[in-house]
Formats: sequence, C-alpha cells, structure tokens
Amino acid sequence: MGNTIIQKGKEKQICSRCIYDETVNGIYFDDNGVCNFCHTMENFLEKYQTGKPEGKKKLERIISQIKIDGKGKKYDCVIGVSGGTDSSFLLAKLIEWGLRPLAVHYDNTWNTAIATENIRKVLGKLNVDLYTYVVDNKEADDIFQSFMKAGVPELDASTDLALAEVMYRAAAKFNVKYVIEGHSFVTEGIAPIGSMYFDGKYIKSIHKLFGKLPMKTYPLMNFSAMMKWTLLKRIKKIRPFWYIDYNKEDARNYLQNEFNWEYYGGHHLENRITAFQHSYFNYYKFGIDNRNLSLAASARSRLMPRNEAIDIYYNQPPFIEDGLIDYFKERMGLSDEQFEKLMNVPNKNYKNYKTYKSLFEALRPLFYLLAKANLVPMSFYIKYTSKDNMTQRKY
Repeated sequence: MGNTIIQKGKEKQICSRCIYDETVNGIYFDDNGVCNFCHTMENFLEKYQTGKPEGKKKLERIISQIKIDGKGKKYDCVIGVSGGTDSSFLLAKLIEWGLRPLAVHYDNTWNTAIATENIRKVLGKLNVDLYTYVVDNKEADDIFQSFMKAGVPELDASTDLALAEVMYRAAAKFNVKYVIEGHSFVTEGIAPIGSMYFDGKYIKSIHKLFGKLPMKTYPLMNFSAMMKWTLLKRIKKIRPFWYIDYNKEDARNYLQNEFNWEYYGGHHLENRITAFQHSYFNYYKFGIDNRNLSLAASARSRLMPRNEAIDIYYNQPPFIEDGLIDYFKERMGLSDEQFEKLMNVPNKNYKNYKTYKSLFEALRPLFYLLAKANLVPMSFYIKYTSKDNMTQRKY
C-alpha cells in the first residue's frame, strides 16, 4: 500500500505509517510521508518509555506513592468502570498491584445488559466497592437531543465529561488523591481536535440553546470545578497503560477466562448511545469514522497490518447492532420523520458555539505545568491548549 488512496474518485495523501489521510484536521507530513500524529506518538513512547523496563519502573514508583498517600484511608485511588475491556482489565491490574480502588460508574441510562453484567462479574470477584451516579434518564436524553439539534458530532460528549466529574467527586468524598484512567495512546491514539471536542461550557451553551429540561441531576464540570479538582484538591490523573505493554485482545481473553466477561462487539459499543454515535450518527451524518483512532493506532503500533487497517477503514462501514436505530428512535420518542429531520440539520462544529477553547489556549503554560504534574492528562494539554492542534515538538 502506497502513500495515496483513491476515495470517491479523489486521490488523497495518506500517512506512510498509519491510516490518517490529508483530510484529518491539523495533519501534515514529513519528507518520508509520516504524519505529525505518528511523531507525537513517538514522542510519547520516548517520554513514558512505554513497554520498556524504565516505563515499568516509572509506573512502580507512581504505585508506591499512591500506596503511601492512601495509607489509613479506605481507598487509595478511584477508577471509572464501564464494563468495557480497558476499565475491566485495568481494575484487575490495580488489585494485582496491591492497590485499594473504588470503582466509579456514571450511568447515563443507556448501558447494555452486557456492560452491566460485566461490571457485576468483575467487581464481585475482585471484591471492589462500586460508587454509581445515575443521571435522570429524561434529562440525559434531552442533552443528547440538544446536540443533534445543534448539528454537531459530539453527541455523547456529556457522558465523557460527566464521568470525569463524578470520578473527581468520588475522590474528593473519600479524600483520595488519584484517579486512574484506562486510556492507551498505543491502542487508541489521541483524537484530532477537528473530530471531537467538548468542555463544560460547550455542553452548557448547546443545552441552553436547544434543551427543554433544566440540568438538575447532570454533573456538569465547568471551569471553576476543573480548577478546584486540579489546583485546590490536587487530584492526579494516572494512565497506567501509557507506561506498560497493553494488548486489547490479550486483555479480552484474560477477562473472559477469569470473570466470564462478555465482549460487546467493538470499541465503546458497551453503551448504546455511544454505539449509535460511533456506528451511525457520526459516520452517516458527518462522514466521521470514529474507528480511525484505534485503527490508526493499531497500524502505527504494528498491532494490526497497515493494509488490513486501511481496508477496514476505507472499504468496510462500521458495524451497526441489529435494532439499534429503532431502539434510539423509540427511546428518544422520535418518529421516522422527526429522526430524519434531525439527521439533516446543517452540520456545524464546536467553533459555532461557546466553549472554553480560547481560555485553555490562553492558559497553555499553566496546563503544561499541570500536565507535567499529572494533574491533567498530557493529551489534554496537547489537544485543547494548542492553536495548531498537534505538533511534532517533544512533550
């Protein structure tokens, strides 16, 4: 496979290492045809010594500090759980490493039965306590519909932000200083900002314009809350998979053997609103294929042959669970006509609405220090505070 691809009769330059093409926001290529996103991942591999002895030592030092800071407390860390591969496997690893985690779940009321059972099976066998925050289902659906009416692709952004807020709240409630996250840049990459963006102001502004119900139970993280958790409470975010080898297929096999855990068919498909966004909404309305993150990451990390990743991405549409679209319409109370009307709202993006983006950019030096101290993820600093999105500079 060369460095160009023909799609819809048009030739596009494609990264010689991953599968990103010239249409990706903020992309550029070096003399060898390698994109800046791949170089950023190379910089991460060097910084975190991912999968190498030094990376393992770095993580061991962090784990030792978590144990010291958690001495005398019921829990020494919190971890978000969804019933998916990453969080389930990471939870098992935390117990193996001798930590005492509190599992935190934000229930947006769209969980699949498989995900709910997976959480029960893993936590039950590991004897881990669960802290669950359940949002009002009508309120959650009103926020989701607001994003459809706004014509933006981040349909499920409210879930991601709410989980982060709920984890911070749980950590503060139990005086815990560490939030553990199951993200892996090796297997997932980092989303280009043109594909997906969200913050508390973005969610609030869209809901104010298009929502019908007040936000009473939704745990919104605004800027002041973010500053409280990071600067005042000094709650750190740790991503263990950034330091060690992590293979999703091996993780799934382990979970199935140890916990009778069940696979749900694809990345983020354990939740039906997320599955709708990734499999249908973004793909057919915006031409955004959210699989590009994991496929590009798998290709650049040689977890999957590049040709295979390219074939899947450019030639095979996303898998759609049987009945998913009908379930979405029924759950939202939408007729076929109303659904089609929402699907045909003029496409917009985060730049058309109020966000914290300019504030994040202005505070870039502060967020660099916070990222260096693990108080915000380094990926947040790169994606949200840079005007030119990702660059090849070393972090």
